[in-house]
Amino acid sequence: MKNRICEILGTAKPVVQGPMVWLTDAKLAAAVSNAGGLGSLGPNAGQTTVTRDALETAERMRREIRKLRELTDKPFSVNLLPADDEAADIFTAPMLEVVYEEKVPVVTYVGVIRPKLFRELKDRGIKIIFRSLNPEPAEAAYAEECGADIVVATGFDEGGTLPNMTLGTFSIVPLIVDAVKHVPVMAAGGICDRRAFNAALALGAEGVYCGTAFLMSRESRMAENVKQAVLRSNAKDLRLFRTMPAYYRSLPGALAEKLVAMDRAGASNAELGKVMGGFANLRKGMLEGDMDGGYVSVGNGISFIHEIKTAAEIVSDLTADYR
Repeated sequence: MKNRICEILGTAKPVVQGPMVWLTDAKLAAAVSNAGGLGSLGPNAGQTTVTRDALETAERMRREIRKLRELTDKPFSVNLLPADDEAADIFTAPMLEVVYEEKVPVVTYVGVIRPKLFRELKDRGIKIIFRSLNPEPAEAAYAEECGADIVVATGFDEGGTLPNMTLGTFSIVPLIVDAVKHVPVMAAGGICDRRAFNAALALGAEGVYCGTAFLMSRESRMAENVKQAVLRSNAKDLRLFRTMPAYYRSLPGALAEKLVAMDRAGASNAELGKVMGGFANLRKGMLEGDMDGGYVSVGNGISFIHEIKTAAEIVSDLTADYR
C-alpha cells in the first residue's frame, strides 16, 4: 500500500525534520531531503545574529532557501508561525511573500489556524503540514476542514514548547488519528529510533515528525559540547518546569536549575517565562553551547540516542523496518 504522506510531499520516506528555529539551516534540511525525508527551515535558519526587522527576517529566509536549492532538488518546507493576534503579526506577510516568490512546495504551519491563509496557500498549490502547539481532536478536525494536507499529533515527550496537556505521544496520536477523516497524521514527540517509528505507525500515524533526533546529526548546528552532553544523558536527567505558555524541559544547567527552583517556590508562569528568556536563551544554550547561561531543550527520545550520525543514517535507521 502506498504511503499517503510520501505521496503528498513527494518524498521517498514519511519522515519530516522539524523546523527548530535557530538550529536548522540549508545543510541540515538538504541532507534530510536528500535522504528521502522532508527537510525544513525554521524562522532563523542559518542565522547567528538577531534581527527584529520583519523584512530582514524574510530576506534571510530567502537566502537560506536559495542555499538549500544549491544542495538538493528534493522537496523541503519552510516554517510559518502566525501569531495569535493577526493585527499585530508583522512577520507572516513578508515571510509568505518569500514563500510564494521562491515557490516553496511545503509549509510547516505551526500555531493558530487562519482559514483565509489556508485557502491562500492551497490556491497556490502549497502543501500544508499543520502542527498545533496544543493538539486537540476538535482542532485537528477543523484543520482538516480548512485544508491541511497532513496533521501532526505532538505529545508531551517532545522538546521545545510543550503542550498544555501532559499527554504522552502515544496517548495523543490515536486521539488525533480518530478525529480526522481524510488526511494522514504524523506522530511527533520523543521519536528517535525505529521502535518509536514502528509504534507510531501501529497507532495509526502514517509518518513521523522529528526534532531532537536531527539535532543530534552531524549536520546539525547544535554546539558540539551540547551534543556530547545529550549522549551522556537520558530522559530522567531532563529538568521540567512551568513557563509561558505552559511547560519546557532542559538538560541541567544553571539557568534550568534556577527555573526549576522558581517553579517549586510557586513563581507564576509569566515570571518563569521572563527569566527563561525565550528563544534568545535557546540560541545561547543550544547554538552557542552556554549551558549555564541558556537552556537546552530536547525531548524524551534522547534516551535512545547513543551516537552522532549523519542525517541520512538517522532517516535510514528510523525507517529500517518500513516498506
